Amino acid sequence: MKWILMAWTAALAAAQTKAPAAVKKVPPLVEELVVANHILAREGVLDAYGHVSVRDPANPNRFWLARHMAAGTVTASDIIEYDLDSKPVNGDASAGYTERFIHGEIYRARPDVMAIVHCHSPDLIPFGVASVPLRPVFHMAGFLEVPVPVFDIREAAGMTDMLIRNPELGKALAKTLGQRPAALMRGHGAVVVAPGLHVVVGRAYYMNMNARLQWQAMTLAAGGQVKYLDPEEAQKTGAQDGFERAWDYWKQQAAGK
Repeated sequence: MKWILMAWTAALAAAQTKAPAAVKKVPPLVEELVVANHILAREGVLDAYGHVSVRDPANPNRFWLARHMAAGTVTASDIIEYDLDSKPVNGDASAGYTERFIHGEIYRARPDVMAIVHCHSPDLIPFGVASVPLRPVFHMAGFLEVPVPVFDIREAAGMTDMLIRNPELGKALAKTLGQRPAALMRGHGAVVVAPGLHVVVGRAYYMNMNARLQWQAMTLAAGGQVKYLDPEEAQKTGAQDGFERAWDYWKQQAAGK
């Protein structure tokens, strides 16, 4: 009886000292993608709709994107890994955004693109439906190429619900975008691309601000002349510092600091 008790005690002690199961480590870039979602939501670029993704630098045929939810509520556990067909590597496709094909097809067409934002910002919508082109009016938006192209989904698919629901529409949008940093989407919003996550957040934010400033300048001019950035000025100002100072500031604000 004594040896049975001793064996049981030893087994209990071994169970209690057993190392806990390893916790899956979240890649740093996934953590930054969560921050990007919160920044874009806090700064009014994304609301309950729209999304931001980042390509996996270790595997350019994969990208990360949150599941179907508002950007401001995204956590690391909500991030889904996709292939370039916009199919989840693990999990159920129904959990993802309807318009995930925007991301997959642009990444496929643009090997240089490492991050993408799709937004529905009200400041941009008028420039996608009016004959007035969006042009850079201040130095923080010098990255915009003139003219900023406008994707009209009717030309690709006729009458639709305006959403990029399949690879074919994603390919059509990517074709309109071409090699540019941004494109407007008629009656829908915009898509912005960049070689990095910090840069795409900066571009999306300042593209929206530029639209608001251009509208104000045109209103103030009342039919008169608006002095837009010269192409050489835009080229010299477009890079900024990779928007790193802005990223640090926005990150602190999003964290409530």
